[in-house]
Amino acid sequence: MRSGVRIGVDVGKVRIGVSRSDNHGMLATPVGTVARDLAGLTDLVRIRAVVVELEAVEVIVGLPLALSGSVTASTDDAINFAARLKQILDVPVRLVDERLSTVSAQSALRASGRSAKTQRPVIDQVAATIILQHALDSERASGRPPGSPVEPTERP
Repeated sequence: MRSGVRIGVDVGKVRIGVSRSDNHGMLATPVGTVARDLAGLTDLVRIRAVVVELEAVEVIVGLPLALSGSVTASTDDAINFAARLKQILDVPVRLVDERLSTVSAQSALRASGRSAKTQRPVIDQVAATIILQHALDSERASGRPPGSPVEPTERP
């Protein structure tokens, strides 16, 4: 298992959940929620600040595929977001299948006694934590980095 903090990202239309791992890549924990900025860069800049502050070695972005594995509008949105994020980072960005992460997050929050209304502010953080934990577990089991790398593109 590679060492270093990883950042998990759950891209939504309104909010982006952010999580982090410990330095040993064993455990993912929530960091926060970033408001989505469809017209600008503030969401990307805020995530970059987390990456820099925590000296992260990699960012894992959830790839929302349909249950059948097919591509959806949300899939394209996450891929585009990951590509834009890669443009402003000096660390690898990887896309990892996140099917059912939000459903799992909702179930976990419901089981902890949170109502649907009180889940809203933290659901994205929990989904990001589930995505990152899945990626960490996958790497530990296979010995290979999870998902697929986002290839660098020209900087803006």
